[in-house]
Amino acid sequence: MMINYFQRVNISAAIVPMTQSTAGAPFYNWDTSDKSLILSSFFWGYVVSQVPAGLLAKRFGAKLVLGVATAIGGILCFFHPMAANSGWESVCVLRVFTGLVQGTVYPCVHTLLAKWVPRTERGFLTTGIYSGAQFGTAVILVTSGFIFESSMGWPGLFYLSGGLSLAWALLFFWQAANEPATASRISKSEQEYIESLTGSNSASQSMPVPWMSIFTSPAFYGLLAAHCGFTWGFYTLLTEMPTYMSSVLQLNVKSNAFLSSLPYFAMGLLCLVVSPISDLLINRGTISITTARKLFNSIGQWGPMACLIGLGYMTADEKTWAILLLTLAVGINAGCACGYLINHIDLSPNFAGPMMGVTNGIAGVTSIVAPLAVGAILNNEEDSSQWRLVFFITGGVYLVCNTLFVIFGKATVQPWNEAPSMSSTMTLRNNLETDSRTIAPTSDKDHRF
Repeated sequence: MMINYFQRVNISAAIVPMTQSTAGAPFYNWDTSDKSLILSSFFWGYVVSQVPAGLLAKRFGAKLVLGVATAIGGILCFFHPMAANSGWESVCVLRVFTGLVQGTVYPCVHTLLAKWVPRTERGFLTTGIYSGAQFGTAVILVTSGFIFESSMGWPGLFYLSGGLSLAWALLFFWQAANEPATASRISKSEQEYIESLTGSNSASQSMPVPWMSIFTSPAFYGLLAAHCGFTWGFYTLLTEMPTYMSSVLQLNVKSNAFLSSLPYFAMGLLCLVVSPISDLLINRGTISITTARKLFNSIGQWGPMACLIGLGYMTADEKTWAILLLTLAVGINAGCACGYLINHIDLSPNFAGPMMGVTNGIAGVTSIVAPLAVGAILNNEEDSSQWRLVFFITGGVYLVCNTLFVIFGKATVQPWNEAPSMSSTMTLRNNLETDSRTIAPTSDKDHRF
């Protein structure tokens, strides 16, 4: 996740020195419109590849799809400096292709998690892996300044991203396995333990995706609403907060690498805090899985909603409070990692990848629409009342989307997850109580782990 977010975020960090005169590095006279197209072109490819990526991971295995895609993304990184010399249009083309390969990440990782993560550890292990997105973003922001000032200049950021991506892909092909049954480095008892607590079956690779059942499931639409709400709010913060800090608070966030990365470090760390709490509450039988998903997703969306409303009333004299609210608004999003983000696996371990492809693809559209909506509202970037309207709309999206998840969301394995002969999933379902409450395993075999 960190390596892939290096590929995703490097252009956001490099676009500033690429358009400024710095010693020893080329620069380009791209206007605001050109830069906006470069930054948004990633999502044109990203949205398109989500569903095909989920289907490819299911058909050929997530190991092959994710490994090849990451390697291709790494190779594309090396060509960014050359493309910049040809013009911003060439960079846009590369970013579209980068988006296409990056679109494989979440469907593939979800497919792997459904095969590998026992339900009793689903919150912590899944959240721990996905926190790499925040840590990857933060690392790029922190280290980019040092790279830009080095002899490599801004091209060095792309060369390092590409080199690390290729190195990781080789390691992944060597060590990874699509599922416990094909892993050569685990014992038979560990394989059986994992398979008995995931509900995913190796035969699912040949099962057709039950699209009709998925698209007529209220629980799926509750999950989709939560995913769209998170993406709208998260990308509003990601793309617009620097402008707000600079224009309204007269604070140049981009000039301070640590300050820019602080919200993402906070989110990554909070992911590792809330996830074991979620697992503990579930495994002790304190709350059901369904209740846990709704509770933590509500924290992850309604908490930032309150922070955004507070940000709307901040002034230039309240910089410290504004930075605190911004950090909290991003950091508290960590609750969603124990909410909607792993709900695909709750509903259908066998089809978690294709489902993630659908919801992430549709939610990806909001990452394009949200900045456009903000641009339509803001006539004067220094007008705090216009920003207040932006924050209220974003808060309203959080409110509505999470409310739909609370009403329609579930965390039980759905009937369309398996064919009648899928014994492993039937075993999992039998291990779950009617209200989705689950307890820690108690058999002798389970105690070995």
